[in-house]
Amino acid sequence: MRYFVTGGAGFIGSNYVRGLLSGQWGNNVSGVTVFDSFTYAGNRHNLDECSSESRLTIVNGDIRNPQDILEALPGHDVIVHFAAESHVDRSIESSSVFMSTNVLGTHQLLEAALKLNIDRFVHVSTDEVYGSIDSGSWDENEPLLPNSPYAASKASSDLVARSYFRTHGLNLSITRCSNNFGKYQYPEKVIPLFITNLITGKKVPLYGDGLNIRDWLHVDDHCRGIDLVVNGGRAGEIYNIGGGTEMNNKDLTFLLLEKCGFGEERVEWVEDRLGHDRRYSVNWNKIKNELGYSPQESIQTSIGDIVAWYKANPQWWEPLRNITK
Repeated sequence: MRYFVTGGAGFIGSNYVRGLLSGQWGNNVSGVTVFDSFTYAGNRHNLDECSSESRLTIVNGDIRNPQDILEALPGHDVIVHFAAESHVDRSIESSSVFMSTNVLGTHQLLEAALKLNIDRFVHVSTDEVYGSIDSGSWDENEPLLPNSPYAASKASSDLVARSYFRTHGLNLSITRCSNNFGKYQYPEKVIPLFITNLITGKKVPLYGDGLNIRDWLHVDDHCRGIDLVVNGGRAGEIYNIGGGTEMNNKDLTFLLLEKCGFGEERVEWVEDRLGHDRRYSVNWNKIKNELGYSPQESIQTSIGDIVAWYKANPQWWEPLRNITK
């Protein structure tokens, strides 16, 4: 099977690609094409571990450009669509690129998949489309109530994707994940930002009262769940992928301080982010019961290894810390 992976040089996409080519997940992988526009978050070095793999093709292309897609897509069996602008703070500062990439880009990709009769399409989304939940957990039937421009753009792309199943019969499924963490995560995200700040002698900025809650999902578990959906998910269905470890930002911060050998003096309390969702929590019984998914990592047991990786690989993250679009 030939995989077409958009955003395959980003954090989650590159992890998925490395796993496909190493046999960590994926069945009968005859080829993988990484289709990435290499914006600030797309990094060729994320693919260094598999750069000599003969089954890997890397294409510099933009999902907003139909010609780029139509030149690269023929001959593939499945599209796994990661490509997206994803940082909430950036979407608050400037949302236009989020709308053009996440909504219009997804539309162009769906059009190409339909035109070329691609067998399978998995659209990778986020739990942030649901909004905020005070108690309990969202299942896949919850209404979409996004609270940031980023989340709104992803919710919009989900609806466009679903329409191509309903209208055109495209063999498409949608996944919605909780907060990811792992190696090669761009250092604007909270965990690598805090780790690299601590390594470089800076304080860590903790929003508001620090009690916003997230469900933390190891990127390996996320990618394993995605590939279960690729190979066994039902057309037209949505699958939540959770990590099973809820933690508020204050507890996360102090866990990172402990692993890095520092105390509360390295915390800088800052004004809360606009529209900051209080709590995310997904119910992932559907993917568990239908496809046998369960997370194999937890943030408590694996964060030490993540901290050690960032300490050992400053040559990867140091050039990225001051990059802007």
